[in-house]
Amino acid sequence: MDTANKSAVSEFALLGLSNSWKLQMFFFMVFSLFYVATVVGNSLIVITVIADSHLHSPMYFLLTNLSIIDMSLASFATPKMITDYLTGHKTISFDGCITQIFFLHLFTGTEIILLMAMSFDRYTAICKPLHYASIVSPQVCVALVVASWVVGVMHSMSQVIFALTLPFCGPNEVDSFFCDLPVVFQLACVDTYVLGLFMISTSGVIALSCFILLFNSYVIVLVTIKNHSSKGSSKVLSACTAHFIVVFMFFGPCIFIYMWPLSSFLVDKILSVFYTIFTPILNPVIYTLRNQEVKTAMRKLKNKLLNSNKTTPSYYF
Repeated sequence: MDTANKSAVSEFALLGLSNSWKLQMFFFMVFSLFYVATVVGNSLIVITVIADSHLHSPMYFLLTNLSIIDMSLASFATPKMITDYLTGHKTISFDGCITQIFFLHLFTGTEIILLMAMSFDRYTAICKPLHYASIVSPQVCVALVVASWVVGVMHSMSQVIFALTLPFCGPNEVDSFFCDLPVVFQLACVDTYVLGLFMISTSGVIALSCFILLFNSYVIVLVTIKNHSSKGSSKVLSACTAHFIVVFMFFGPCIFIYMWPLSSFLVDKILSVFYTIFTPILNPVIYTLRNQEVKTAMRKLKNKLLNSNKTTPSYYF
């Protein structure tokens, strides 16, 4: 089906988060700092895990992939938003809008499955420690990561195919800083009630179901830890609690936006900022940078780089 013949809209206007110039400059500075910190923090995690052989374990393999996804999730729309604040050119082509929808659902869908894989890893390590090595083998970890990307691609393709079938013949103002189905489908020249039901059944219910599974696994893990009163258990309890907070901050906005697609745009904007800008920087801080093993590996990597620079001969011309 030829999409160009169905749609009279060739581009969309992104209204962003605010019309106030002062607020836009504030958002520009804050989001620029968050984006740079997200890329630097997650890149540092990936480099550290790859460089240190002591971190070549299933948990850190999954964390490395989480960092890659977080960098991708932070990059699909944030750089354009930052650039738009400088140029004032807040438009996006129809194809660009569809591309944003694809990558948003690709990265969020992949991260949802990866978070479940990480929960499975922690559950096995704490509740079945004697069988951990045989259950969570390197092959299983690779399979979990591949499965997360496959699910992400399948989910994003279903959303894109759905978006391409919609006729756009009227208003083209997207009341957000990026394109996503909950805001774009309301511009279509069809009844949005049926579209809302599709949104709930494909994205909302999936996100809610995965969150319930994650919640149950963390409850089991926390109960198991609580029954072992020791210093090591208290550290694991603190870490698992922090992990669940990040999971809640990621799933909460997703569930609300897709379970209630006709909700307030202001609320949707605020929640969208959480899982596209704030969560990608929280993940490395909560999951990895608080970890003593990772901090030790980073110090070793830093010392190695400094020593290599000192031993490198200098040439004067």
